[in-house]
Amino acid sequence: MAVLALLAALTACAGDPAPPPAATPASPAPPTPTAPPSDEIGPHGPAVPEEPVALARTVEAAQATIADPARPPAEVAAAARTAQVAYEELAFHPDRLAPVLAALPPGPADTTNKIVTAGRDLLGMARGVPGDELPAWRVVEPLPPDRLRTLYAEAQDRFGVPWHVLAAVNLVETRMGRIASNSEAGARGPMQFMPSTWASYGLGGDIDDPHDAILGAANYLRANGGATDAGLDRALKRYNNDVRYVRAVRAYAGLMAVDERAFLGFHAWEVYFRTTSGRVHLPVGYDEPAAIRAVDFLARTSPR
Repeated sequence: MAVLALLAALTACAGDPAPPPAATPASPAPPTPTAPPSDEIGPHGPAVPEEPVALARTVEAAQATIADPARPPAEVAAAARTAQVAYEELAFHPDRLAPVLAALPPGPADTTNKIVTAGRDLLGMARGVPGDELPAWRVVEPLPPDRLRTLYAEAQDRFGVPWHVLAAVNLVETRMGRIASNSEAGARGPMQFMPSTWASYGLGGDIDDPHDAILGAANYLRANGGATDAGLDRALKRYNNDVRYVRAVRAYAGLMAVDERAFLGFHAWEVYFRTTSGRVHLPVGYDEPAAIRAVDFLARTSPR
């Protein structure tokens, strides 16, 4: 899998090294949150404003919805998808970040800065520039968040690797299992293991099964020091030999450690692929055995 879409799954995995490798402005009074985001995704994802204050209000409203336990899951997921696109736009256009941060209160600004910076790190790992084709991927429905949370907890209890670290790896590698495809190097499963590494750390399980893959990842990380905070950076760098990967995983994990509802937001993130036709949403059910031109896919799937 080639990483041309920001915040999509990374090709590198455990045992498959990748290539070698501001202060937040003061915030004015919080803007009034906007209306809840729509649950419409569309061929390019939810629309977000370009104007900095309007974009800040959109992000703040989305973050508030995700953080509110009284909001129904559908609203939380829609808010998360809107925030995802906003973060992506800021990562692709870093010159737009400072005025957005300046229009946000300190808490939302800090969250936004961490997620956008993580996105910039992952974007920096992508090889090449956007082309006109979409990948030969299969996109599936991930396990529900409560089920995944149980699997992460089981792995934490058994191997000592924090659940939020496992969730962050799962997010970065395959968008928590949405991308059900092998990497170009042959890495497999929701935690993207090379078969040779899996043979040593997979505990005899199924590399494509989320339960077994999460346990295998925890086993691998623990074996490399990931059960302690002091050893976690080293373990993550063994998972993917790039400091940008380590920083990104740490950023996502840290947000989930502070507020577990952040996990619900990340779980709702969709799969996008950046092309010369713009950002293209690859929905559940996308299943292409070979690369396909983005314009052909959009012509086939866009509303008429």
